[in-house]
Amino acid sequence: MPTFVFYVLSTILVLAALRVITNRNPVHSALWLVLAFFTAAGLWLLLQAEFLAIALVLVYVGAVMVLFLFVVMMLDVNFDSLRAQFRSYIPLGATVGVLVVVEMALVLIGSNPGPVATPVAAPASASNTRSLGLLLYTDYVYPFEIAAVILLVAIIAAIALTHRQRRDTRHQNPSEQVKVRPQDRLRVVSMPAEKRDNQE
Repeated sequence: MPTFVFYVLSTILVLAALRVITNRNPVHSALWLVLAFFTAAGLWLLLQAEFLAIALVLVYVGAVMVLFLFVVMMLDVNFDSLRAQFRSYIPLGATVGVLVVVEMALVLIGSNPGPVATPVAAPASASNTRSLGLLLYTDYVYPFEIAAVILLVAIIAAIALTHRQRRDTRHQNPSEQVKVRPQDRLRVVSMPAEKRDNQE
């Protein structure tokens, strides 16, 4: 039964990944990518990596893909012009694809797997999340912190690049709103009374 479920999920994952890159509508591509993430999470569950499966669903499906869908729907992107220039990127894409295939083939040919060890069943009290946390915060704590700093710098750079004040839009300044006084909002003006003569 696990082998059958693995092949079913793998088939769905490959088909969903193909639909992501072959679909013309970016919203449909994002939905196919959500399906690919869910099936990948199912494969993680088959490998008894429950924490990674839950993190994949919560982080990528629940946050990243929702944000991507909002950005795609809110931006008025002219996809006709992008499709018109699609043929110009085919040589570069084909070159990169061939290089990736060659690198993967060299890694597989040069690797020496040796004898395959028989997996040992984990005890019932073992926690996958605890084991992952101990390994991540002991042996790989420095790469983890470096990756966190790189992501923080990337987020700050993205905000700095996209934060521009447009002149044709109205925006509010929260600091000026906090410092407001009643005298700034209401001004009482004393004007002399004028008497108009009614002339017929």
